[in-house]
Amino acid sequence: MKRAVFGAGFAALALGFMATAASAGPIQSACLQAGRNGANAGLCSCIQQVADVTLGNSDQRRAAAFFRDPDKAQQVHMSKTRNDDEFWNRYTIFGQQAEMACAQ
Repeated sequence: MKRAVFGAGFAALALGFMATAASAGPIQSACLQAGRNGANAGLCSCIQQVADVTLGNSDQRRAAAFFRDPDKAQQVHMSKTRNDDEFWNRYTIFGQQAEMACAQ
């Protein structure tokens, strides 16, 4: 009986972790995988929550690429296309909001 209860509890716990990992957004995943000092599950989750409010899905995927390759951010920032300028404005607002909400 104890084994059955323990097994059921473990299965529920494992499913909870899998659901959390599966629901991680692109910003959170990139943040965790970047391996930067200070990055942890709580911080990366907070940044993802701000992204969910301030950026659309395509903007989130685009911004997530900056974690892997920071030079991409510089390229977009220096670009003078309308699309890049509009994205950069949204990305800047996201960064400011994330800094205020997630500062530790």
